[in-house]
Amino acid sequence: MRTLHLATLLLLLSSLTAVNAQLTPKSEARPAHANKTMTPEEVHRSAIVIDTHADTTTRFVDEGFDLSDPLKGGNLNLESARKGNLGAEFFSIWVEPEMYKGHYAKRTLEMIDSVREQVEKHPKEMVQVTTADGIERAHREHKFAALMGIEGGHSIEGSIGLLRDYFDLGVRYMTLTWSNSNGWADSSGDYTDTSVPHTKEGLSEFGKDVVYEMNRLGMMVDISHVSDKTFYRTLVITRAPVIASHSSSRVICNAPRNMTDDMLRAVARSGGPGSKGGVVQVNYYSAFVSQQYRDEQARITFEVEKAVDALKAKAKAEGHEVTYQEVDALRRGYADKIPRPPLSMLIDHIDHIAKVAGVDHVGLGSDFDGVEGQLPEGMDSAADLPKITAALMARGYTADDCRKILGGNLLRVMREVEAVAHELQTEERPRILEKQPFDEWKN
Repeated sequence: MRTLHLATLLLLLSSLTAVNAQLTPKSEARPAHANKTMTPEEVHRSAIVIDTHADTTTRFVDEGFDLSDPLKGGNLNLESARKGNLGAEFFSIWVEPEMYKGHYAKRTLEMIDSVREQVEKHPKEMVQVTTADGIERAHREHKFAALMGIEGGHSIEGSIGLLRDYFDLGVRYMTLTWSNSNGWADSSGDYTDTSVPHTKEGLSEFGKDVVYEMNRLGMMVDISHVSDKTFYRTLVITRAPVIASHSSSRVICNAPRNMTDDMLRAVARSGGPGSKGGVVQVNYYSAFVSQQYRDEQARITFEVEKAVDALKAKAKAEGHEVTYQEVDALRRGYADKIPRPPLSMLIDHIDHIAKVAGVDHVGLGSDFDGVEGQLPEGMDSAADLPKITAALMARGYTADDCRKILGGNLLRVMREVEAVAHELQTEERPRILEKQPFDEWKN
């Protein structure tokens, strides 16, 4: 009997082995990269790399810079994008609030037009897109995808109509404030200034309408630059996940522009029930990366501002206005005297946010061409982006983790924002303020 049971058992095991062999996928059906360990370079090349903030737009308008030109001290052009496998860039539509006071919309439209002009000049290399699918299509066609984000809600001049017009022209995110509060949302740049009017709750009633209309349109709500009070009020109001287009960790570098750990977790939970949450795109600016750099910058602030005032006084005495480029060049001269932090400190921010909020909630928001050239050592242009992938993999991040950080997380958020917009457009629309505060922009 014992011999019979053993024979039966062997026959049964043999049958199960045959069945399993039929059910097990053949090795050649697996993805090619699954059969070997990918190098950092291969991982970087396999990713759709998306950067959510570059101020190169100002160079287009004020310097006549073309993306086919050499960098000329800048951080982004077509050549550096190719070398760094940068697949998509959100060009910042930023209007300096003092210099262009009274005609914010005009400057905004000029900035938007400059991006569209670059696409028209380089049709073989570039394409303007407005959706996650558009970014992926550009990637398949080996073209550099150009997108736009408005940096500062003052650009809408208190008009929901202008917000819609900007969306129609291709703008796909708006930073609710820049360093200036705008009457309906408060900025981290002046939240302690008692001479500046601020809202009671972080958003005025009009500000709440702006957030709703952005959700309805499918424009990402960007909370970089806003005050903490505005940040939390926005997360209560929004129906879609939010982004921080260019912010880092406040725990590592105590800048009001950076996010506390509680804020990082809140971004990851944003969007309401069923949402997969938002994403924090890490800023590369040395003063947001390194506390030591920031402290040194603060130490020379008085000297720098004294020099700026002298430059403006000299220009006035000569009968002309000082240009933004002249002031920027002066500030950069002082900044160049401060030692740049190592690249590892930038990676510290990505690593910290991934650990606090989750690897699904961190990405890249360089601030290229917008920070007086002061980026960490080794990060001089878009061509250096592969160094980020190599550094992350050296810390144990997998290929899939890196692809999420490099662009996958942002694509996910874009798709959810698009889906929420579709849902809201089918609902009966709540009242938007009948009388918009146009008058306040006439002064």
